[in-house]
Formats: sequence, C-alpha cells, structure tokens
Amino acid sequence: MALCAVTVDLDEIPNYYAIHGLPEPEGPARTLVYDVALGRLTRLAQGLDVPLTLFAIGSDLARPESAARLRAAHQAGAEIANHSLDHRYDLTRLGRVEIRRQVEGGARAIERAVGTAPVGFRAPGYTITDEVFEVLTELGVAYDSSVFPCPPYWAAKALALSLIALRGRTSRSILDRPTVLASPVVPYRTGRPYWRRGHGLLEMPVTVTRWARLPALGTYLTLFGSGMARRLARACIGQPLVNIELHGIDVLDAADGLEDLRPHQVDVRVLREDKLRALRAIIDELRNAGHEFVTLSDAAKRVEQ
Repeated sequence: MALCAVTVDLDEIPNYYAIHGLPEPEGPARTLVYDVALGRLTRLAQGLDVPLTLFAIGSDLARPESAARLRAAHQAGAEIANHSLDHRYDLTRLGRVEIRRQVEGGARAIERAVGTAPVGFRAPGYTITDEVFEVLTELGVAYDSSVFPCPPYWAAKALALSLIALRGRTSRSILDRPTVLASPVVPYRTGRPYWRRGHGLLEMPVTVTRWARLPALGTYLTLFGSGMARRLARACIGQPLVNIELHGIDVLDAADGLEDLRPHQVDVRVLREDKLRALRAIIDELRNAGHEFVTLSDAAKRVEQ
C-alpha cells in the first residue's frame, strides 16, 4: 500500500524574521507556533485521523510551555523528530564539531521534553551535505528527511534571497547547492555524494509531484486554495511515500499577530480557515486514492520491506 506522512517543522516565528533579514519580533508573536499553531494542527490531525510527525527545535523547548505542548502532542500520538538545537540555517558551514553539537543537542532537548529520543532528523532549510550525513550516521539516526529535489522551489528561493539582498537586508537563510536536484524523489539509501544511491543512511525526501516536480509543501498547498491543493495531491498519487511537508505557520494568518510579517511573507495574508480547508483537501484526495497515513518513522520501517 502507498504511504503518506504529514510532517511539520515547528519553526518559531523569529526564524521567519531571520529569513527576511528583519529584527526579531517582540511579545506573544515570538511563540505563536507552540502557543497557537500546534493546537490547531493537533486538532486537524485528530479530526482526520492522521498521525503527525513534528520536527522540533531543541532550544525552543527551554520554554516550559512549549515543552509541555510538545509533550501533549506526543502523548496524543505524534512522532517527535529532531530539527537541530538552534535551527542554524548555515548548519552545513559550521564545521563537524558544531554540526554534531547541533544534532546531538537537539535530540537531547527533545528527549528531556517528551521522554523519548527522536529517531529522525531534518536539517534547517532542507540544506544537507555528506558531512552532516556522516554525523547523523555516527549518532545512530534512523532516517533523514532533508532532501528536497524540487527545481521550482530551488529557483524561487534563489530569487527570494536575491531580492532580500537588493533591498539591503541580510537573510540568514542559505541556498543549497543545485546538485540536490539530482537526488532521487523516493526513499533511498544515500551514497557518496548523498544525491546518489548507496548503502548509507535512509533518506525520506520531501515529496515533489510527478513530471513537473512541483512542491508538496505547505506554503504552496495553502497559498493557492483547496482547488490547487487537490490538483497537487492528484499529481502525487501512486508514489510509494508522499511526504507532505508543512510548517506551523501554515495554519496561522496575519490576524494571529503576524501583521508585521504580512508585507514580507505572502502566505500569512491567506486566512487560516482557507489554509485549513486546503490541508483537509489534500488529505482527502490522498486517502480516497488509497494512501495509508503513518508517521515518518513507521514509513521508514516499511519502505524497505
């Protein structure tokens, strides 16, 4: 049976200000993902009987309220995976010792918060290298889900970073090397370089559609409404694993306290109810096509059987 995993990066709101080269927000906006979005996502998943895989940033869990909400989501059935300690967009440029500290520190923070060590990892900004894969292997990580072989996304990110620079701001985000676009689009064992098949760590790429390789990414699923979400879902049907990649911000809108981000982040202009409707639409399409919804760790155990 074809599988589907709904994965969510719990990047807190200051990360989006960092992408756009803006000063960090003050007040309640800083923790909207844990305070508001996580509850919406959990209710959505429970209503649709879909298990979530949540990629948590370790340093966010120093806040007791965030740790408690993540623990509650885990107790409700979500898998908690590792999204590094500090969500450094430049993780791949930090050197081996710091890369290891970021991966290991994130895992420890998650284990302290929820009582279970994570088995999966996703790099900030989907940017990965052979060195990061070596560290993940040394630390006994079961699977990675950082590879995103999506030409339209890569081109859009390159354009966005260029426009931010032209406006005189410095984004903390970085652009992956275009060689990532040569990676397989289905789960595979990594070789060296990692975009070739081999006998290394199990990679669970973020899904792209067949043929055009459009992104099955929350921003695109919610930005253009439920009709487009259904079309994107249909273009993914039949793949052995559809790895739908969301972010907490995908269920927030400007009225939640993101007015200052609205001029820079187009998806926060979309009403949250329209976003939720689009997410329900893609899940309905995939379920009606026979996809079974599982956590990413469950998918990792089954894709090689």
